[in-house]
Amino acid sequence: MTEREKMLRRLSSVEFAAYELHIYLDTHPNDKAAGAALNKYNKQSAQLRAEFEKKFGPLTAGDDGNRWAWIADPWPWNN
Repeated sequence: MTEREKMLRRLSSVEFAAYELHIYLDTHPNDKAAGAALNKYNKQSAQLRAEFEKKFGPLTAGDDGNRWAWIADPWPWNN
């Protein structure tokens, strides 16, 4: 597994945890521990996203202010 794939997997797992906590908090809004965990995962997600984008470029079109930046990367069939 490449470093890029490892970082994407880590980012995906952190964002999944944040999303699940968000759903949980919809039905348990007074759970302070879950709220703190959600804040932790959101912060961690932002850090991982920034680190990934610094190394490998934007995750989505327009993240860097240049909506065509993604086209400079190799296409999957060119690897």
